[in-house]
Amino acid sequence: MFSAFLIDAAYFVAAFLFLYGLKRMASPVTARSGIIVAGGGMLVAVVAAFLYGFDVSPRAEAHLGTNLFLLILALGLGTGWAWFSGKRVAMTDMPQMVALYNGMGGGAAAAIAATELLSGNALAHGVVVTVLAILGGLIGAVALSGSLIAWAKLDGRMNKTWRLAKHQYVNAALLGGALFIGAIISVMAIAGATETPVFLILVFFAVALALGVLLTTPIGGADMPVVISLYNAFTGLAVAFEGFVLQNPAMIIAGTVVGSAGTLLTLMMAKAMNRQVSNIIFSDFGGEDDGADGEIQGTMKSADASDAAIAMYYASKVIIVPGYGLAVAQAQHKLYEFVKLLQKQGVEVSFAIHPVAGRMPGHMNVLLAEAGVPYDIIFDLEDINEDFAQADVAIVLGANDVVNPAARTRKSSPIYGMPILNVDQARQAYVVKRGQGKGYSGVENELFFLDNTSMVYGDAQKVMVQMIEAVKSLG
Repeated sequence: MFSAFLIDAAYFVAAFLFLYGLKRMASPVTARSGIIVAGGGMLVAVVAAFLYGFDVSPRAEAHLGTNLFLLILALGLGTGWAWFSGKRVAMTDMPQMVALYNGMGGGAAAAIAATELLSGNALAHGVVVTVLAILGGLIGAVALSGSLIAWAKLDGRMNKTWRLAKHQYVNAALLGGALFIGAIISVMAIAGATETPVFLILVFFAVALALGVLLTTPIGGADMPVVISLYNAFTGLAVAFEGFVLQNPAMIIAGTVVGSAGTLLTLMMAKAMNRQVSNIIFSDFGGEDDGADGEIQGTMKSADASDAAIAMYYASKVIIVPGYGLAVAQAQHKLYEFVKLLQKQGVEVSFAIHPVAGRMPGHMNVLLAEAGVPYDIIFDLEDINEDFAQADVAIVLGANDVVNPAARTRKSSPIYGMPILNVDQARQAYVVKRGQGKGYSGVENELFFLDNTSMVYGDAQKVMVQMIEAVKSLG
């Protein structure tokens, strides 16, 4: 048997590593080491939980062999699947992976709640622990099913929003039903019940899972980065609640950190879109622009990739705006190769990142880091937006809504009021796109029709190869 002191000490070390790792993640320069440190903390926490299996009550001691087998099996399956999928995942599929992993965390919290309620352990510890188990189970189940729907949307398996008649009333009824069942179970704890009826648990989690599905199906793809962040916060909160139920300090601290960080990130991203979180969850984003402010003036003009490359080669200042199209084309490495050619010529090159560019928080930062782009030439919206007016050339690769001037001028537009990158203020703007399609919000982009904008049509990877060849031909 391992002493409680050693196990508690391991949890303390794990909590310290979580917090220290998170601190290092605050800077791109130290983020990689921060992830490794936090991962080490998770390893310590897993080992501590594993050792706890040897320090059990006499009732559970008889099943120690079975428990040990299940522990090893679970660790093996989880580690193997995570390692295999993590090594194989493409950068374009990273948002889907994050959604899946986040859902697994919520599902784990829900499973803990179900186990504690079914076994009677939660009820035996009183109404407070029972209520925490119920809330953690509800939130975790919502995060699980909601994250799975987010994954399906991000992966292209669910391409349309879907809603019922009186959809929000249905959601309210499901939430009310789950809380009502939770209240019944809490009253049973007060009355001294020793276990929870199985059918109550089954109905409770069925309702919670349905709520997660119906909360997410009406939400459009443009809001998925915010939804992923919100469900991340849900998962953290659920884990923290179940940490109280299990009296596990590592779970409490890790869950609280994840929950608070996810909440702050959700609020920051909603602010970047000039929208309230409630508006994102309870209404869909986008749809066709009704055109109440008049038709868009001007026509789209196309340019060859070589012409755009030469214009940037002889410019003094170039700002690059990456978007999801860059990730889809896997063109980040060729882009940075082109950037180094410009820098060798003496061109000042910067990258401008919008908070909701891509399909998940920080997607573009991760994409550029993978290509080796130095952190000191990557700037957030608020740090670089004023520089566009002094830029000779701004080039957009696969971004759409985050550079649409309609957000400033067209009150009828669904994106009106959303902070955007001021690409339209550059002397010359080039937009690399496969075609003339609209963004995730379904709004026509006024930038494409401006006099100082030219469209470079084609896959970003092929376009960058053409640009590199054009610059190299200049000697």
